[in-house]
This record gives sequence, C-alpha cells and structure tokens, in this order.
Amino acid sequence: MSQKNNQVPLELTAQTQAELIVLARKALLSGLTYDEVQDKIARFATRLTVSERIEEKTVKQRPKQIKRRLPRAMRMGAMIIPLALLIVGVYLVGSAVVPILGYYVTDENPTFQKELIAPIPRYQVMDVTPLVIMPATPEASIAEEPSAPEVVSDDLDFTNLANWFGGSVPELIPKGPEAGPIKTYRLDIPSIKVENAEVAVSGTDLSKHLIAYPGTALPGEFGAPVIFGHSVLRQFYNPSEKNPRRYNSIFSTIMTLKEGVDKIYIEADGVKYTYLVQKKAEVKPEDVYILTQQYDAKRLKLVTCVPEGTYLRRGVVTAQLVEESGG
Repeated sequence: MSQKNNQVPLELTAQTQAELIVLARKALLSGLTYDEVQDKIARFATRLTVSERIEEKTVKQRPKQIKRRLPRAMRMGAMIIPLALLIVGVYLVGSAVVPILGYYVTDENPTFQKELIAPIPRYQVMDVTPLVIMPATPEASIAEEPSAPEVVSDDLDFTNLANWFGGSVPELIPKGPEAGPIKTYRLDIPSIKVENAEVAVSGTDLSKHLIAYPGTALPGEFGAPVIFGHSVLRQFYNPSEKNPRRYNSIFSTIMTLKEGVDKIYIEADGVKYTYLVQKKAEVKPEDVYILTQQYDAKRLKLVTCVPEGTYLRRGVVTAQLVEESGG
C-alpha cells in the first residue's frame, strides 16, 4: 500500500508541505501506525494537488468564460473599436499631410517655379504706381533682398489681416474721399461653390467676411480690387451660407481655379461684373506688391495662404474683367 502511494506524483507548495507535517504529527500522536499515517498523507496530498491543478485551470479559463458570457455585439466591438481608432488616426494624419504633399506634385499648381515670384518686380513698384503706394524711405529702398521667405509666427491669428505679412504692409493712399462710396459688395465663384460671399472694403477680421484691401480699386474700375480670404485644409472646406464659420475656409480651393475657364462674379452697387481667371502665382509672405495697381486694365486679385492649411506663402489668383451688366 505504501509502495503504491509512493508512486503518486506530488506537486506540493511549501505551505502544503508544512500543513502535511503538522497533520502527520497529530496522526502519530493519536496512535496511528506509520503506514496508516503515510497512506493518509499520500491521499490528502493527492487531493490537494488535484485541487490546485483544477483551480489553476479554472483561473486560466476564467477570461474565456467571461468573454463567452459577453454579448456577441460587445465582443465584436472590443475587436473593432481599437482597429477603427487606428484607422481614424492614420486618416487624420494623412489628411493633414497628403494635401500639402499633393500641392507640390500637382501640375496645375504654380509651385514648380524655380523661385517664388512677385506679380511686379520689387524695383518696379514705384514706377508702376507712384500714386498708390506711399513713398518708401531711403533706408527701405536700399534694403537687402531677403534670401528666403520670412514665415510669420504660427502663434499669430491669421483671421486678422494685419498678421498676414512678414514685413510691414505699405499704407495705400485712398483714391476717393475716405473709404469711398461702396462699403461692401458680393462675390460668387460657382466652380468652387462660393456663393453670395460678403466682401468688406477695409477691416481686418477675416472670420466675418472677405476683405478688399483699402486703397485698391473698386469692382469695375481700372486697377484691381485685392480681396483677401482665409484657408484651411481642404477636408474642412465648407463655404456654404448655412455654415456660420464659412469665412474661415472660404478661399481654401481658389488655387484650383482653371486659367481661361473659371469665372468670378462680383455684384456691387447694382452692377454685376464678370471676371475670367487669367493666372495664378505664389509670393512670399512679405511680398506686398500684390497690392499695387496697374491702370492699363480692369482686373481682380484673390489672395489666400498656401499650401492650404499652412501660412508658408501667399497664393494669388488674377482675373480679367470680361463683362459688366446692370446699373
């Protein structure tokens, strides 16, 4: 009997072994023979070992049992939600990076120029419009040409037009008494779904309306109204009139306008003006020559930050007046 019991594999913890020793002493003191005590100890140890194995197995199976008790929809959700969050994260990062990368590789964008341009060379500004821009100081006229674009701080609020230029903005001389007879007018660009956008003559708050830089021409006049608008990443572009924040994104896609194809409509003082897109260009943040007025034609300029969602450069769309009706 004892030989048989000695063959039973035992896996006892230190605590169990201590309990068995105490039990053996009590059995011997009660008058049992050594073989009887050894037999009882073997059976007790076997039961303990089996019990510990069952408990260990139960602990391992408990998560599976809990999982099986959960509703199928909850189990599927536990697998799908982390994957969905990962996909959303990748999408958000990609949606911010891809438009910027795409801006550099799209043939239609003017970024393939070897260097950024200004609509009018710096040395010709005073020759072209001596009555529009205030005369520069001698120090400013001989200032060294910057070797790279000056990027204004990301901490600035770019819904404020005053923060758009890296250098100082020239003061334009108004052509009429004070701000002129027209305070606001309307702009439509059907090809990019901009409808009935308000253009304010003067002001700085681009979150409330577009802004025609004061001192530039009015619609239909010789020269060019220079209209500024804000831009964001294209996926947030929503120029709908129902969107209370439409002006934060309203010019996000103007650099996609097609030259010689797309038209821009302005209605001012009961007269409708139709402009045809002529060209697109990019300038440095400090290049204020986009404000200059050339009186050989009636043009229009739209200005926003590019690439979309950044403030690195300024995109300029120039259009030519092709039709005037009403009035």
